[in-house]
Amino acid sequence: MKNFNNQYIENLLNNIHDGLFITDVHKKISFWNKGAENITGFKESEMKGKPCSTSFLCPIDEKGTFLCQENCPAQQALTDENIHQTKAYFHHKEGFRIPVSLRAIPLLNKKEHLIGIACDFVDISPKVLMPQKTRELKRMELIDPLTQVGNRRYMEMQLHSRLNEKKWYNLPFGTIFVDLDHMEKINETYGQKVGDRILRMISQTLSKNIRFFDTIGRWEGEKFLVVILNVDEPILDFVANKLRLLVEESNILVNATFVGTTISLGATLARVTDSPEKLVKRAESLMYHSKWMGRNRVSLKLEKEESEY
Repeated sequence: MKNFNNQYIENLLNNIHDGLFITDVHKKISFWNKGAENITGFKESEMKGKPCSTSFLCPIDEKGTFLCQENCPAQQALTDENIHQTKAYFHHKEGFRIPVSLRAIPLLNKKEHLIGIACDFVDISPKVLMPQKTRELKRMELIDPLTQVGNRRYMEMQLHSRLNEKKWYNLPFGTIFVDLDHMEKINETYGQKVGDRILRMISQTLSKNIRFFDTIGRWEGEKFLVVILNVDEPILDFVANKLRLLVEESNILVNATFVGTTISLGATLARVTDSPEKLVKRAESLMYHSKWMGRNRVSLKLEKEESEY
């Protein structure tokens, strides 16, 4: 590498698809490449000079633990000078949470002295709606124009297909009914445009944190439906709670104030005797049970008889 000038190396790093940032030994960002900008939405001018622990990324793990407080791969690499890798959820500039595979690599000078850390990361969100598929779904009017996920008709088609597979091949799947909490208050306080941004943010958090063969759509208003394939009840519970937690840790900036909300979810496994209407109604009833139990939670069964929601 000594035969290459610094400008060539910088151009090379800026033209890789992976995100990459470099810090000094105090974890202050000195380089932020184009890949990092494309994945997170943040420009180099917004990140350079900031400690990665106090930057806008706010990385968390699947339990919602802030990685810069516990199990920070960059800090571990600084401590033992080994490479450390983990899965993290970055905070995108548009507010949603995006899953990445993150690797921290210690940087040594010619004298083998530690001078910083290189952190490269890859977007591992499922490519559910690839460009060509998105164009086809739009042509068939199966995309919700505001949130850019499937619309109700698309989800009804998915439910019919999955229930037929359940009937003929006994392929298991679960349905998660999602409703945003306190959206009326957000719309009253900040206006409809902010409410729409919240809807888009949450739809992206949901769609980017399921597998590529799972599906999500806007059912109506502030309600979404998620279909998760090949799951049992414990896995369905885990997925629903992961989505709930990631939404809780998502927010947008409005006039110097971070604005976000939570979601209430009802999750249920499909049964051979289900129709699409029956399956959705059961999941929706469980969602309302979550509302009745205090919001920001997942219900897989009714814990007690409730009189109102």
